[in-house]
Amino acid sequence: MAATADKPADTPIDQLAFDDALAELQRTVGELEAGGQPLERALELHERGAALIEHCSRLLTDAELRMKQLVARASGVEAVDVGSDGAVEA
Repeated sequence: MAATADKPADTPIDQLAFDDALAELQRTVGELEAGGQPLERALELHERGAALIEHCSRLLTDAELRMKQLVARASGVEAVDVGSDGAVEA
């Protein structure tokens, strides 16, 4: 996958913002769907795509937890911190 002006494909995934990771995932899927790449390149794309999916999912889960905490605070309910792994933090 070619690098873009915004974020090169070799940027560590954990440093990508959600929108950047999602855009890269869409480019990766597009390249895989187009086909024609050697097997090794297809495997690299698939591996990076899987990592991008995991990263996006983690960011969405974290955002959902933050929203729940904000809603709880706004409604006067005592919020309990819950980590992205589901563990309750006192």
